[in-house]
Amino acid sequence: MTPDLVVVGAGLSGAVIAERAARELSWRVLVIERRGHVAGNAFDYLDQHGVRVHRYGPHVFHTNSEKVWSYLTRFTQWRRYQHRVRAVVEGRLVPLPFNLNSLARVFPSTRARSMRQALLRQYGLGASLPILRLRDSPDYAVRVLAGYVYEQVYLGYTMKQWGLRPEDLDASVTGRVPVRISHDDRYFTDRFQGVPRHGYSAMVRRMLDHPNIQVLLDTDFHDVEQSVRYRCLVYTGPIDRFFDYRHGELPYRSLRFESRHSPRQRIQRSGAITYPRQHEYTRTCEFKVLTGQRVAGTTISFEYPQSHTPGRTTPYYPMPLPESRARYQLYANDAARLHNVLFCGRLGSYQYLNMDQAVAQALKTFDRLRAQH
Repeated sequence: MTPDLVVVGAGLSGAVIAERAARELSWRVLVIERRGHVAGNAFDYLDQHGVRVHRYGPHVFHTNSEKVWSYLTRFTQWRRYQHRVRAVVEGRLVPLPFNLNSLARVFPSTRARSMRQALLRQYGLGASLPILRLRDSPDYAVRVLAGYVYEQVYLGYTMKQWGLRPEDLDASVTGRVPVRISHDDRYFTDRFQGVPRHGYSAMVRRMLDHPNIQVLLDTDFHDVEQSVRYRCLVYTGPIDRFFDYRHGELPYRSLRFESRHSPRQRIQRSGAITYPRQHEYTRTCEFKVLTGQRVAGTTISFEYPQSHTPGRTTPYYPMPLPESRARYQLYANDAARLHNVLFCGRLGSYQYLNMDQAVAQALKTFDRLRAQH
């Protein structure tokens, strides 16, 4: 049987396209996944203690798109969850993103009040600003605050996470965790937030549970591509790998995780704690806080950033640098010349996408696919 569509990758992007093609177009779809599981980096499972763990780091779904939220709600019930993160700053647990509550935690009340007034006077309540913009403020008090936050929160974390200083990164990255001039200490402020009640893996399995969809796990597409026939291909793997690195490898950052179990019911005061200036790891996550699971004991993961080596480590984050974007553009030009292949997802489009952005992009990619065929 020759499938109408081959989808490379069974993460969120691939699952969306496979589900839409099978259900809306009645196409026969073959999904080829290199790993031994579906759901990509959102994969979760029950560890030996019965705690649901996110193998590739904590994933909290958040979006302002009702279309994206409604689409995924077809395949899961949600545990409504508001993610809160704390950073260790001079021995104190401080809300992150840094906000007016954080300000009150790290400075004496008189000084904090003066800085708060300067922020409100210049930017107004509710503003949200990248740290590098705050450092350029014409107000001296604001610049002092920005310098403190830069040194205590951003610099060390960014050096560990990316191997670069904040000013050397694309502004889209440093702006992902802004300074907020408000008392809202939620990590995300999107309209819809939550975690799939039975896990991301269960949600993706439901998406792929269609008689027209066949899933091959533990299969590298590049090992079988000569024997696979198809009308259309959607590729969600690394775009440079598809073209056999003809323009050179695209750089990524990778991660390594260590999990530790405790018989205690709860350890952390928030779902995640970041360590900008302490330890080799960047953050710890206590999964039961995210999932709301009721089970004895608790499991915490420790997250260690590292460089990426193709074939040895997992690519997580595209490096947001001008030279890497220029190299990606060479691959994008090659991709545009292919009449029956589309690229999608964080790796296929070489973009630092949130999960909701990946789903939205996949839905648009399916619309392109339907229009072309």
